[in-house]
Amino acid sequence: MSQNHICVGAFAGAFGVHGEVRLKSFCATPEAISDYGNLTTEDGKRSFVIKLVKPIKNGFSTRVEGILTKEQAEELAGTKLFADRTALPSLPDDEFYHSDLIGLKVLDAGGRVLGRVLSVENHGAGDFLEIDGEGLKNPALLPFTLSAVPTIDLKAGRIIVDPPEGVFPE
Repeated sequence: MSQNHICVGAFAGAFGVHGEVRLKSFCATPEAISDYGNLTTEDGKRSFVIKLVKPIKNGFSTRVEGILTKEQAEELAGTKLFADRTALPSLPDDEFYHSDLIGLKVLDAGGRVLGRVLSVENHGAGDFLEIDGEGLKNPALLPFTLSAVPTIDLKAGRIIVDPPEGVFPE
C-alpha cells in the first residue's frame, strides 16, 4: 500500500434494489469518509464519488456516481476505498494511521528484534498488532495499548513493546 493513500472504508454490497451501496467506514468519525473527495481503489485505477444517504447497521447506505442497479452495487462488494493522505486530518502525537504502523520493526525493551507489524486488527475488543517474525509459528497478536506498546518511533521505523507474558516465545 502506498504511504500516500490511506484505506478509509470498503463497499459491502447492495442496499435495496435501486443501486444504493452498503459502505463500511474505517474513519474515527465514520461520516467523515465523505469529506475526503474522490475515493479510489488501492491501485488507483477506479475512482468513486460517494454521497452518504443514511446510517444503517454497520455503516451507511450510499449513492455512488454511475451505480444505478442492485447488480452494479453487488459487484462493488469487498472493494476497499482509499483517500489521498493530504485530504486526511493531521493526528495528535499519540495517534497513528494503521498504514503508518504496518512494516515497522518490533523490538522488546532489551533491544531484541521480535518481528515486523503485518497488520492492525480489531475484532471488537480493541486494536491488536499482528506481528510476524523469526521463531513464530503463527503471527503474534499484541494488544495495542500504552502498557504493551509504550514507544512508537515512526522516524526510526520501530516500535518498542512490553508484551504480556506468553505473546512471544522466550
